[in-house]
Parts: sequence; C-alpha cells; structure tokens
Amino acid sequence: MSDKYDSYELKASYGVGRNMGTQLLNQPFEGINIDAVAQGVIDAFTQKESPVSQQEMEEAFQHISKIMQEKQAELSKSVIAEGEAFQAENAKKEGVTVTESGLQYEVITEGKGEVPSGSSKVRTHYHGTLINGSVFDSSYERGQPAEFAVNGVIKGWTEALQMMPAGSKWRLVVPYQLAYGEQGAGGAIGPYQTLVFDVELLDILE
Repeated sequence: MSDKYDSYELKASYGVGRNMGTQLLNQPFEGINIDAVAQGVIDAFTQKESPVSQQEMEEAFQHISKIMQEKQAELSKSVIAEGEAFQAENAKKEGVTVTESGLQYEVITEGKGEVPSGSSKVRTHYHGTLINGSVFDSSYERGQPAEFAVNGVIKGWTEALQMMPAGSKWRLVVPYQLAYGEQGAGGAIGPYQTLVFDVELLDILE
C-alpha cells in the first residue's frame, strides 16, 4: 500500500470509494462520467449546493433507466432466439425426446434401478453448460456428487429425474422456462438462458 494511505482512517476512506467504484463498474450505464460521480460525492459530503436540481436528476435517472431497459429487452430477445434455435436443432438429433413441457433429453446410459418420485432425495453427478459450451457448474470437476431433493431443483431437473432409473446418465437441454427463467442465477447464468446438462443419477437416498 502506498505511503499516502498510512492510517486506518485513510485506508478505510479509500475502501469506501473503492467499493463504490466496484459497484459502479458492475452496474454501469453508457456514458457514465466518473469525475462527475466523484464531484457528486464531494458536494454531498461537504453539503455544497447542487448545480443540478432534484427534478433534473430524477429526469436523468428516468431517461437512463429507460435506455437500459430497452437495451436489456433487445438483449433478452436475442438470448431467447438463440436458445430456441439451439433447441430446434437439438430436437432433430437421433435419440432426442422432447416432452410436453419442452424439456429435451437424450439417454446416454440406461440404468436398471428404481425411478425416484418427487419427494425422493437423490445423489447425482452432473455437468452444466450454456449453449455456447461455457461451463457454469460441474460436480465432476469438483470430484464430489451432489445430494438434493427431486422437488428442490429447477423444473427441468425435477421432471427428468422422475423419469430416470437409477444408474442412468442423460443429456438434458432445458429451456429457460424450466431453468432459471427471466432472472437467471448469479453472474454465470444470465436471464432467459437455455441450459445443457449431463446428469448421472447415482442413487436414490430416500
């Protein structure tokens, strides 16, 4: 750390600004001016009269919010269209079954065990990717199977598991409506994402 920040107070002060900067970086808008942001912080803290009226600020916020919503809507349309195109191509593959809900599955290995119910708890191995092949989660890579209730996961998994005999391995293509929907899940899975899973049902625990 630079000698410029040689006290706890200075380090904490810098930390406040650093955290604010990180938040802005993660949720920016096009045209954001960091110098104006810094000036706003200084003016507020020193109780200096604002050169921008409250009404002007609210109008600016509304304008920027509208632009961001329109861009997000266009991006969402693109993501949905890409997912639907992927599903359409996958449905043409030999061995792929499409259920009434839109879930697609392909039996890689047919197990001989029992089929879990909605109230069962199971142990699985899985590998999850986006349609571009990016891995967002994998119990195989962690080297540790996952245990969970059949009715405690995304809809696509809940549906598939209740058709899978223990010992089976299936490849699932899960439309966003049966996955994480309009919200997505954290940074790895955005809104409206179609997901691909290799799922291996190891055991029915209860």
